[in-house]
Amino acid sequence: MNVKQLFDLSGKVAIVTGGGRGIGEFIATGLAEAGANVVIASRKVENCEKVAKKLAGLGIKTLAVKCDMASKDDINNLVDATIKEFGTVDILVNNAGITWGAPTLEYPLDKWDKIFNVNVRGVWILTQRVANIMKDKGGGKILNVSSFYGSRGGIEEAHPAVAYNSSKAAIETLTKNLAVKLARYNIYVNCIAPGFFRTDMMEYVFKPEMKPILDLTLAQIPLVKYGEENDMKGLAVFLTSSASSYVTGAIIPVDGGLLAK
Repeated sequence: MNVKQLFDLSGKVAIVTGGGRGIGEFIATGLAEAGANVVIASRKVENCEKVAKKLAGLGIKTLAVKCDMASKDDINNLVDATIKEFGTVDILVNNAGITWGAPTLEYPLDKWDKIFNVNVRGVWILTQRVANIMKDKGGGKILNVSSFYGSRGGIEEAHPAVAYNSSKAAIETLTKNLAVKLARYNIYVNCIAPGFFRTDMMEYVFKPEMKPILDLTLAQIPLVKYGEENDMKGLAVFLTSSASSYVTGAIIPVDGGLLAK
């Protein structure tokens, strides 16, 4: 295979959760540009429909599905709708996630549970269901999305979200564990750990009152810039294509060098 063939996803079927905006939309766009048919899922189906319509202009097939990752019924419906429309799943991107900010020593238990229900429990339910489909078809690619916060702490003023870091750490360990356990079925499991990308979830950081912390954060990034769409697309295509046929269990930062310090 030449290099273009290694990265070619033509005819593959991909599910991207949280694909209606932000990093999920970046990844979905990259997979579609590489030729994959893409199922876009999130709680706000109108966002999914907007992205699906845009990607359909690339000549691939798309499907928008409403899915709350805290709901097992929604997750099962997502898989069922994908199988009904496309007959299989080749690629699963577990991108959907939520956060909640509150002082650490006053952090409400219900918000902790909510974050873990979406960021960990929901990922596990969907991954187990799809992995069984991949096992029966002879293999597949699973790509989890963590965060650079999954392997570090955050100062209270900049990131008062103790449950978020903990949930992403769980995803990174789940990635490694599943990579080992599912390798016998030719199922690859890898993880992207994004740094600071200007997305809807991170928009609170860009408020005027956060400027001093924002300036401090930017100064800590060796490349002195925030991530953009193209910074995410290439790695996502690599990890879901034949180009990464000897890579599994990897946690790859996309953070401008932040974790290297």
